[in-house]
Amino acid sequence: MSDPMLFYNLTENNMSFERVFSRMLRFIEVEPSSSYHLSVGTDSHVHQHETRFISAVHIHRVGKGAWGCLRQITIPREIISIREKISMETAYSQELACKFTAAHLNEMTDILLPYADEGADLRFEIHLDIGRRGATKELIQEMTGRINSMGLEAKIKPDSYTASSYANRYTK
Repeated sequence: MSDPMLFYNLTENNMSFERVFSRMLRFIEVEPSSSYHLSVGTDSHVHQHETRFISAVHIHRVGKGAWGCLRQITIPREIISIREKISMETAYSQELACKFTAAHLNEMTDILLPYADEGADLRFEIHLDIGRRGATKELIQEMTGRINSMGLEAKIKPDSYTASSYANRYTK
């Protein structure tokens, strides 16, 4: 699957963003008194003659499970530059985060609002596959700045599980 507007997971294929959003609403409706972390993140891996980017949407019901899906984008060349790869991963995550409009986020919040006194909450984050160790440490300020300028919270390793764990699992 290489259409960037279609998503998949282990049980469904060819999901539009609206179907993904519908699945997320159903997931929240099951336990509306819970705290939720909505995150998007992208990881990549160079294969022979191409680079595969996997972007993930992940909704975590804190302490009680999660639901997620993926989209794959394949670039028909090997991207060797770490700066270019991380910049593209960040851009794909930003693009995906922008799909969650204010109306989408309000719809999710409307489900949770009656349960705010019981701990219901929603946080929206972008997870970056960068950290304080290795070659990516020099990119932290630049990439997190791009996310922060959108008004969103950026998470890096070890807290960026959507990119560094979930999406990573499917790049190989």
